[in-house]
Amino acid sequence: MTAAIAIDDLTFRYPRSEKAALDAVSFQVTPGESFALLGPNGSGKTTLFRLLATLLPMQRGKISIFDCDLVSQQAQVRRLLGVVFQHASLDGELTGRENLTHHGRLYGLTGSKLRSAIDAAVQRFDLTSILEKRTGKLSGGQQRRVELAKALLHEPKLLLLDEPTSGLDPLVRRNLWQLLDDLRQQTGLTVLLTTHLLDEADRCDRVAILDGGKRVALDTPAALKAGLGGQVISIQTSPQMTQAVLDELRGQLGELPMHVREGMIHFESDGAGPLVSRLSEQLGPRVQRISLGPPSLDDVFLHLTGRSLENGA
Repeated sequence: MTAAIAIDDLTFRYPRSEKAALDAVSFQVTPGESFALLGPNGSGKTTLFRLLATLLPMQRGKISIFDCDLVSQQAQVRRLLGVVFQHASLDGELTGRENLTHHGRLYGLTGSKLRSAIDAAVQRFDLTSILEKRTGKLSGGQQRRVELAKALLHEPKLLLLDEPTSGLDPLVRRNLWQLLDDLRQQTGLTVLLTTHLLDEADRCDRVAILDGGKRVALDTPAALKAGLGGQVISIQTSPQMTQAVLDELRGQLGELPMHVREGMIHFESDGAGPLVSRLSEQLGPRVQRISLGPPSLDDVFLHLTGRSLENGA
């Protein structure tokens, strides 16, 4: 099967930078798949996104999109891509219809074909009530719908999303993801997104975890979490006691990576059951609550890197 994206030994270094932004990264994305690049700021995911979107020149390695080489067949690659950037790329002085019209013409759509494409986008993304409004006056969620309609107007095979729900409230985020899920089922669209949000990565078919420019893991979210093999212990103390308890735990269990998330101390352990009983007795009244639960992708990142993805600790 032809890969939607094939990346081989990709390396990129910015001028005057001592460290490579991407260091020998390789992976493939299957057609129709939703694929997340998960990592903190500085992990290399934005650089990789910009390379895929043909916004940065290749330095070393190879990228192909549906068997089209990113360097020698760049024009063909661009026709295969729909791109939604983290920050709005709409012209705020133009209406939604005008933004769609100008974008369609860039891809050679004119006359009845352009009108048909816009009509289909309006129906698919529920734009009727906002189509004639200046996009600068729209809410963040409304702008995102117009952005998606614009990116998909020319019917690309691959949609690239850079932090697609940044700044959106939870309800708008859920609606956006439902819209994308429906679209993938209807059209077979391949979606690659960059994110630092764990719930977004959890929705995807597969996740590549990036750290320091390297690909440190790649699998389904379920397999990545199951690979830890243990359970996560969560300990809640009073805010005044959190650091003291954390220091004490690190002194006793120094081999276990720990982090504080949402005011609770979290760490993963194979022998979690007996350890919970011992710690509950040992820490006594300093502990308000201690519990066991399945690992998250943040626990996977912590296990791989020794740092929390959520707070960078």
